[in-house]
Amino acid sequence: MLGPPAFHLLAKPSGSTCNIDCKYCFFLSKEALYPDEKHRMSDETLEAYIRQLLEAHRTPEVTVAWQGGEPTLMKLDFFERAVRLVDKHKKPGQVIQQTFQTNGIALDDAWCAFFKEHDFLVGLSVDGPREFHDTYRVDRRGHGTFDLVMKGHRLLRRHGVEFNVLCTVNAANEKHGRDVYRFFRDELRAKWIQFIPIVERASQDTIDLANMGWSKTKNGKRLLYTQSGDLVTNRSVGREQYGRFLVDVFEEWVRHDVGEVFVQLFDVTLEANFGRHLLCVHAPTCGYGPALEFNGDLYSCDHFVEPKHHLGNIHETPMQELVASAEQRKFGDDKRDSLTEQCRKCEVRSMCNGGCPKDRFSLSRDGEAGHNYLCPGLELFFKHTRPAMHVMAGLLQRGRAPSEVMTWVASEDEKQGVYRACPCGSGKKFRFCHG
Repeated sequence: MLGPPAFHLLAKPSGSTCNIDCKYCFFLSKEALYPDEKHRMSDETLEAYIRQLLEAHRTPEVTVAWQGGEPTLMKLDFFERAVRLVDKHKKPGQVIQQTFQTNGIALDDAWCAFFKEHDFLVGLSVDGPREFHDTYRVDRRGHGTFDLVMKGHRLLRRHGVEFNVLCTVNAANEKHGRDVYRFFRDELRAKWIQFIPIVERASQDTIDLANMGWSKTKNGKRLLYTQSGDLVTNRSVGREQYGRFLVDVFEEWVRHDVGEVFVQLFDVTLEANFGRHLLCVHAPTCGYGPALEFNGDLYSCDHFVEPKHHLGNIHETPMQELVASAEQRKFGDDKRDSLTEQCRKCEVRSMCNGGCPKDRFSLSRDGEAGHNYLCPGLELFFKHTRPAMHVMAGLLQRGRAPSEVMTWVASEDEKQGVYRACPCGSGKKFRFCHG
């Protein structure tokens, strides 16, 4: 069975196991799927994963992506074996990009020297300055992890490791987009930033326990998080506030940092102007981002690691067949086919495409079920950024740098004056906000 030419699989060699206890991390609950197993990938599964991943790709570039839980729990020698296996199994002409998402707690000189030697791109999870980061990213004693993460960051920089920042947008930092962005830009010297909205679903039966955090148990058993329920926890980002956070960041970025700092959603939005969709969340269809558990079980998506979306095991069925299966293709096509009427008629549909299916549990303006919880924020963001995005798209079409948009923005600012209302929507005068 011929599958897609390329896909972006996230491998979880330590399963859901982690060395900290972030309050919003529902991946911690996934240990309930494998209650009697040691969550560590065996050498047999490691080689099967690497071999099948490289065999399945028909494009020259292949990403080997490690995630968790916390992948550093597998220790360095595991990844040294993984690198050797990549060299053993890669096809002539294949170019391999290794990526590694970590909370940074366990990083030391040996880890960072390894990343540098093998050209790993490291994603570092940081939720902003201490007062925001330590609200939810805590250890098992409930203590903030900011200082330990900053130590890891300093080591990455000292060794010259290429890194990006992954920041969740949640109830603690949702009103502080510019402060969070400036911290990453000025203090961490980050050049690549991803913002991920925290939307934790729950039902009337589970909301009280969910609000306590996903490491809490009921009757000695941890609640298994699934994409069900139409309530959200008190840590979740507000549906419109997510868009306001992004606009706050955009208004800073578009005046100072275009071409210097790369924010994933801004890049994705610009590419969508040319009909290219680089991120599954805002592509018309999805299904090209499966998740591999430590034992070889493959799931439709990192956000749908639950029995309903279990595709099979790579020890029993080749990865290529699982990714190409009718079940997986239906999962991906349903993203397009299940849009509400409001979505189908929306003027920014070509940018948004309804967002991620995991967030489609609200009612549309017409009362239709299955609408995206984040719709008010997404619509706000895409409409707000459209003029500047069109300018950047035009610059690219003329063979010029998108960074020239900053000159256009400066000209518009001068025309409209510094005492007008700031375009970010804060209610402040422009001079005292983004001016």
